[in-house]
Amino acid sequence: MAQQALRPNTAGSLFATDGKPHPLQDALMAVTLVLGVLAFITSFFSGLHLIASWAGLLGLVIGAYGQWISVTTRERFGLILGLGASGVGFMLGMANGGLFGGLVG
Repeated sequence: MAQQALRPNTAGSLFATDGKPHPLQDALMAVTLVLGVLAFITSFFSGLHLIASWAGLLGLVIGAYGQWISVTTRERFGLILGLGASGVGFMLGMANGGLFGGLVG
């Protein structure tokens, strides 16, 4: 019985392992994941390099800030997935034409 009082109840929330709500961190994680998936998918089409590079760059910036203020391991896990996808999308978008390719000059 004494052991139950020492263990936190983490079954109530998907993202908050400490039992407290973290709406900002969860929103940053969701935005990073969405931008990462968008950048990753559009990076495979050379004509969509503007979307891939900008979505990747925004995903990297937002994900880095999310990592800085993240509280729980679950938040960090989602942010790392989004950061990885954003990084791949950003690099492939840059290789296919970059942030301003075709618009300048």
